[in-house]
Amino acid sequence: MLFSLQSLLLIFLSAVAVRSAVVPAVGTSGHFLATQSIDEPQGKNITINGVLTYVSLPKRHFNPRTAVLLLTDVFGLPSPDNLLLADQWAAAGFATYAPDYLNGDAIPPDGNVTEWIVRHGEAQTTPPLLAVIDALKEHGVTQIATTGYCFGGLYVTRLVQNNTITVGTMAHPSFLDVPADFELMKAQSRIPIEINNAELDTGFTVTLAEETDELMVGQYAPGYLRQQFDGVGHGFAVRANASDPVQVAAKDGAFKASLEWFIAHLK
Repeated sequence: MLFSLQSLLLIFLSAVAVRSAVVPAVGTSGHFLATQSIDEPQGKNITINGVLTYVSLPKRHFNPRTAVLLLTDVFGLPSPDNLLLADQWAAAGFATYAPDYLNGDAIPPDGNVTEWIVRHGEAQTTPPLLAVIDALKEHGVTQIATTGYCFGGLYVTRLVQNNTITVGTMAHPSFLDVPADFELMKAQSRIPIEINNAELDTGFTVTLAEETDELMVGQYAPGYLRQQFDGVGHGFAVRANASDPVQVAAKDGAFKASLEWFIAHLK
């Protein structure tokens, strides 16, 4: 049977459409929930270029021209887990900035993600994020290492695609379009990217993670790495039950992997 060029093109586009998948949101009940930590956040909330930002600085000497930009999950700055994670980056030697790119509207622990996401499209969340990045650059920061968790993974992806940052990592990302987002990354980005995924994640599933590998491994010159952590689910890189050694090891392992990635790609 002979096909016209137009017919072949339609068949090809239909195949792509079937294969494409948007990583779904994971409801609040699907996130790992930590036991109450006895640690207190060490940073401060500061307004940067009009955006409330949690800032945590190292207690020892650090390079003021390098910054970690932490993009939180949907629980935002009200979650102590996110603040303690920023403190962990500061303890590793990086001035760390976690902007409230959720515009003061983080989802509560019992919130409805489907309703919440309507108010948090890229048109609403990108401007405050870029405002903080612009301010950091204006104040002499020349290297921005960005780490994003859950919802924040989408924005790490956008910053990598647009060559806005120096290096990126993300853990259990949501709302990515596989393969489209990674095809775009391959087409125009110069930024290395690392992904930490969870075996039991119902959003960025193992199947989607492996499809991402097929697109990126050996095909993305700036650098690509994915590490999977078994026995844990969505949210594992932000919070862990201190009494569960599998969760603790996975959270620590994801941080270590991201830290090593940053060190390898920063000057």
